[in-house]
Amino acid sequence: MMKSLFLFSAHPKPPLPPSPHLRKLLRLSASASASSPPRTGRSPRPTHGRPRHSPGPSSSSSSSLYARPSLLVMERGRAARRADVDAFLASLGVDPGELAGLELPATVDVMRERVEFLHSLGLSNEDLSAYPLALGCSVRKNMVPVLDYLGKLGVRQDALPDLLRRYPQVLHASVVVDLAPVVKYLQGMDVRPIDVPRVLERYPELLGFKLEGTMSTSIAYLVGIGVARRQIGSVITRFPEVLGMRVGKIIKPFTEHLEGIGLQRLAIARIIEKKPYVLGFGLDDKVKPNIEALLEFGVRKEALASVVAQYPDILGIELRDKLVAQQSLFESSILVSSEDFGRVIERMPQAISLGRTAVLKHVNFLTACGFLLSQVSKMVVACPQLLALNMDIMKMSFEYFQNEMERNSEELVEFPAFFTYGLESTIRPRHEIVAKKGFTCSLAWLLNCSDEKFDERMKYDTIGIEEMEVENSFDMNTLSEPLDDEVEDEDLDEDSDYESTDDEFIE
Repeated sequence: MMKSLFLFSAHPKPPLPPSPHLRKLLRLSASASASSPPRTGRSPRPTHGRPRHSPGPSSSSSSSLYARPSLLVMERGRAARRADVDAFLASLGVDPGELAGLELPATVDVMRERVEFLHSLGLSNEDLSAYPLALGCSVRKNMVPVLDYLGKLGVRQDALPDLLRRYPQVLHASVVVDLAPVVKYLQGMDVRPIDVPRVLERYPELLGFKLEGTMSTSIAYLVGIGVARRQIGSVITRFPEVLGMRVGKIIKPFTEHLEGIGLQRLAIARIIEKKPYVLGFGLDDKVKPNIEALLEFGVRKEALASVVAQYPDILGIELRDKLVAQQSLFESSILVSSEDFGRVIERMPQAISLGRTAVLKHVNFLTACGFLLSQVSKMVVACPQLLALNMDIMKMSFEYFQNEMERNSEELVEFPAFFTYGLESTIRPRHEIVAKKGFTCSLAWLLNCSDEKFDERMKYDTIGIEEMEVENSFDMNTLSEPLDDEVEDEDLDEDSDYESTDDEFIE
């Protein structure tokens, strides 16, 4: 017995908690003690701080500093305020149902400020209705950091509304996670920092692309078919849409179809380097129907590659209507037959875009020089460039031909390309050299060769019969040569021999 007591006292056990019934009795006893008057005559000492026993539910909570409305009351208040916000959005034409479940400003005043800020960016109520999720962006946390970043890149203020309309999701983007990596990728592709904002303005959707996705595969494919690595930055700058094109669905089928008409891959790569926007011509909607139209209007199948190489834009225009109009014009004004019209297109595909005024003006000039209309027809079929040359330069060349060279005008019918050579750079100096040597030669022998070839010929004492001239035509091999570092200007130079007035061409 003593040992048991010793063990009990040495290792005391914690007291058991009172039973629920006992706890209830204790609470009732404490309540009764608090309500009964004290036994002594002294007043009860005031207590400071929180009482030992919590007051029962019957105690008044209205006087407590910690009193809060019930959750039900709070929920009703939030619902009422959200209803007011929804009514305000509905008055702007925005469907509140599109924003169900999205956290919005608590009051109409705050939402009105957000709407006014979006209006200040150039967005209208129609724009907000088209993309109501923009109203869920915080001005301070979302919009301001994004707009500040775009502004620092150089995105123009007047281009911002269109950028936001095309890709309003940018307002939700993270500068560090979403935007900055795309900009860094563009710069890594040799897009100059000054060109980055222009790329974003033209194709803002790429701000949502993943670097390891379409952007990387499309560029890798272009490099694989022969596009020069140093030209990639220029390609992206002038046609950033290429970054969003799927290789298997767009770029590869386009390339393979051009290979099918005779273009080599390197030639296709050179076309893409100079005019990357051709990748945007729909293969089924434009490219295939236009190639079929060329064949229908007399272009030979073996000449298709040359036509496309000379004038890649021909793949993307409304070609059939232009061919119908041009064939009618050439037949009526120049007496060019349907078969010969195909030869004209082969030699100068741009002829399909010549306006009626330009054609008639050049035809009238040639007939005024003494050529018969049948001769003009033969000259145009052999050298369609006659219809696009600068008129003043043609007049000076013809006057020199008549007054200084003293040749028969029939030679111009046989070699109308005479008008395409520069008077001071080629015609005059070569004629004077040949005249000093006393040679008698054709215009083709005189002009249709390079300067190096001409200098070599001038070492001869006589002109051999074997010196035969080939037809002046487009050299496909030039397309396989890499471009210079500077991309050639697509527009004609001011001192070009070709007419460049806007009213000379069909719009």
